[in-house]
Amino acid sequence: MGSKKRKRGERPTTTHPHNKYFDNPPDFTLLASKYSTFAPFVFYSGDGRPRIDWTDFNATRELTRVLLHHDHGLNWWIPDGQLCPTVPNRSNYIHWIEDLLSSDIIPKVQADRKTAKGFDIGTGANCIYPLLGASLLGWKFVGSDVTDVALEWAEKNIKSNPHISELIEIRRVNMERPASSSEELNDEPGKYGQCTNVDSDKGKAVVIGPSPPSHIQMHSGRGKGYGGPPILVGVVKDGEKFDFCMCNPPFFETIEEAGLNPKTSCGGTMQEMVCPGGESTFITRIIEDSVQLRQSFRWYTSMVGRKTNLKVLISKLWEVGATIVKTTEFVQGQTCRWGLAWSFLPASKKIVPTRVAEKNNMSFMLEGLQRHQSGFDVLQSVESYFCSIGASSKLDKASFNVDVTLSGEQFNSILKTQTQNGNEQDILTSANYPSNQLNDMRLRVSVFQQIPGTLLVRGLLLQKEVPVPGLSKIIWSSHCCRVFSVIFQQLQEVLKSKFSKEIR
Repeated sequence: MGSKKRKRGERPTTTHPHNKYFDNPPDFTLLASKYSTFAPFVFYSGDGRPRIDWTDFNATRELTRVLLHHDHGLNWWIPDGQLCPTVPNRSNYIHWIEDLLSSDIIPKVQADRKTAKGFDIGTGANCIYPLLGASLLGWKFVGSDVTDVALEWAEKNIKSNPHISELIEIRRVNMERPASSSEELNDEPGKYGQCTNVDSDKGKAVVIGPSPPSHIQMHSGRGKGYGGPPILVGVVKDGEKFDFCMCNPPFFETIEEAGLNPKTSCGGTMQEMVCPGGESTFITRIIEDSVQLRQSFRWYTSMVGRKTNLKVLISKLWEVGATIVKTTEFVQGQTCRWGLAWSFLPASKKIVPTRVAEKNNMSFMLEGLQRHQSGFDVLQSVESYFCSIGASSKLDKASFNVDVTLSGEQFNSILKTQTQNGNEQDILTSANYPSNQLNDMRLRVSVFQQIPGTLLVRGLLLQKEVPVPGLSKIIWSSHCCRVFSVIFQQLQEVLKSKFSKEIR
């Protein structure tokens, strides 16, 4: 972190170009020379590079303190044990929201309001997002929390910075237990859909929507519903409007799970780190609240710690009628997180991907097969995988091929929920055509022997003509390549999990 040079094999840092540390990472030597309190934590490795001990909470807290003071003009402190944020990573989240607000994907509901207003769910003692958002961009914030310590220190950090203190409000959350499931919400006729929407043709607000269909239900991780204090509903006041909400949710189900990473020490209390059901349950509750609040927020956002949860949460958002979903990846050092954003506002324009890798063939090496495992075993697993996702498949023993056909409905479903390699994508009901108007999509998977214990698995997209009159051939080709890429990468994960156990 004290140098731009990256070791071989080290994961690259994905930093937002507006981030102060994009091409100027923190210089530990410079900071140690300017801040005597930071100097004792800096040491030099064998290659002469300045370092700190990332497992030392005091070191990481002091680094955050001096970075906020040196680069942002902020006075800041937290007591022992509270969650200590990393400044570059948190700045990435702020700048990603800045991109969302400046885009014209969805209309600006209150064009007369020059200053953006955000809601920080669980702001913590560190109050990092309101402090950064207010100091960097002049945004207004409401930060919420439940514990006395968090509320006390968030207020202290705000008062320590009088130049932005008027921009930030800290709100105590009532600890009363909220409704525990979406079924309780659906029991109230009309509650789900009685919200204001913007008529893009007439430029005015109208009341829309009946209650949602009874089959649309939210299911929290591992069958657990959220049972904690209110998150948005019950905290946001009647008539309040926000441009966005943001959240660094409790990522873990148990405090033991939270302490599994021995390489870092960022602190964190039980309330900050742990939620029954983990982050999936917590973010699911935010989604449920967003269904009720609808256009009280222009954008709803949250950080996500596990990519597997990201895909599940995206599916939930399509189920409840989100009009647009966006994702991005935050990588800082060895830590990887994802950003998830959604809205219920009507899109102001149809989103067309600006750049899609036009690959109609992909391949990978399947290594580590045991002596008793053959290419035919792999082919059978390929056929089973496609059957499991509802596609029709036909295995040809003679040519060692599996021909696969996806219906238009399956094609559309995958296209809606895909998140290509965790990178930021515009995800909309992209074809915007009924599934019965879409042609079937065909592909072929072949297996080739390389050397003993190693097979080459190759996929080929067999494209057909454009299915709907007026749909661009380029756009249709891009859609097909997206779906093909997602399916083939999932197949790769399944086969490697089953056959490459010795080298994983």
